[in-house]
Amino acid sequence: MSLTHSSQTRSALVAEEDKLLACVHCGLCLEACPTYVVTGDENDGPRGRIYLMRAVEEDRLPPTSNSFATHINRCLGCRACEAVCPAGVQYGQLLEAARADLHHAKGPRSFAGRALDFALRHIWTHPKRLRAAFNLARILRDSRLPSALIESQLLARVLPRKLQFALALLASSASVNLNNENQAARKQPKTSIERSRIEVKEETKREALLFTGCAMEGLFARVNRATTRVLKANSCKVGAPAKQVCCGALHAHAGDLEGARALARRNIEAFTDERGTPVVTNAGGCGAMLISYERLLEDDSEYAVRAREFSARVLDVSQQFETIGLRPGARLEMPFTTYDASCHLMYGQHANDAMLRVLKAIPDLKLVSLNGSEMCCGGAGVYNLLQTEMSARVLAEKLAHIEETGAQILATANPGCHMQIGAGAHLKGMNLRVCHPVELLDESYRRAGFYRSGIEGEHATDES
Repeated sequence: MSLTHSSQTRSALVAEEDKLLACVHCGLCLEACPTYVVTGDENDGPRGRIYLMRAVEEDRLPPTSNSFATHINRCLGCRACEAVCPAGVQYGQLLEAARADLHHAKGPRSFAGRALDFALRHIWTHPKRLRAAFNLARILRDSRLPSALIESQLLARVLPRKLQFALALLASSASVNLNNENQAARKQPKTSIERSRIEVKEETKREALLFTGCAMEGLFARVNRATTRVLKANSCKVGAPAKQVCCGALHAHAGDLEGARALARRNIEAFTDERGTPVVTNAGGCGAMLISYERLLEDDSEYAVRAREFSARVLDVSQQFETIGLRPGARLEMPFTTYDASCHLMYGQHANDAMLRVLKAIPDLKLVSLNGSEMCCGGAGVYNLLQTEMSARVLAEKLAHIEETGAQILATANPGCHMQIGAGAHLKGMNLRVCHPVELLDESYRRAGFYRSGIEGEHATDES
């Protein structure tokens, strides 16, 4: 290996040399990789990308080279390759290191890439600014202007494709009617997680701290409220630390590892709990990031031990249900429903089976299996806005499989997947409602009468 790696631009991959050498280049990962399946290009598969990483790490290829940037940035980061790798290569960590080298190399960037860097540095790390941004996004979404624009054939002809999809993403985050009643008639005053009035049995000793997330609280607050209700209905006390911040996943995936570490430290402080109360998340991407704090801060003398303890406490909400037990609700007589796995819930948290068991516990839910559920939908954070063409090609196959099921409701446990599939279905004119699995469980509990009368506002579907 070259001895010239003294600059910061290449330090991330150099530090991961052992992980790079673990790859035996067998190629078993290729058919599990969505981008390789689409393009058939070796460089768009994990094995080819690892070859490129080794070339940069060994100083045979500059990190500013076009081939390195192109194929590393095309990776969805779904980590499906890890599940089939016989050598146990930790590809997700290698990808973050490669993108960190790209980030520090400061090569040519697209306008979208520069905009993302600005947003991550000046908005996502400032909670007040981030809340304001999501408030504006909700106002725009709830005005129904995005839906009107993309449904107008005249405007659709002049709007850039990327803008159309961005508007569809925002529109798809709105709540859907799961009970075939008039939602507008059911809306009640908003109720925060902290003011929830659902009673918890006094004898319970189960507790959880909810990680609300930035996108979840910003665009899917109804899911956070539903999560709180169903946990309480299963005798689990729920809190939500006020000083928690973004999990840092977008920063890590963009190569800004220092930004991710700064957010990780703030969350560890916010969730400090001497009793070791579980940290529960309902977003697959957030959960995978939270459990990676142990690795992210392993060289931090002040936070290494605390990060390890924090990561050990993180559970997906479905895993929490398996710990505390899950009471059955009322029957849900709905159209056929299918489930699409969140990549990071499946490959990062290894909780996909737990979420499926939650759905199967809902009486009479007509759950049909989805072919290719284990494959990425093409959302991958903001990948769909940065790599629009590749994302669309991956999404097209997902939508085709969804149509094969005949389902009218799709449940998925990550906001990025929710918006990606919802946007694609909207633009394609599919009759599909997208929701979180917990929303279905919540509806089952509402019909069973588990929530105290007079507090229907807690079941409101608008955002807080």
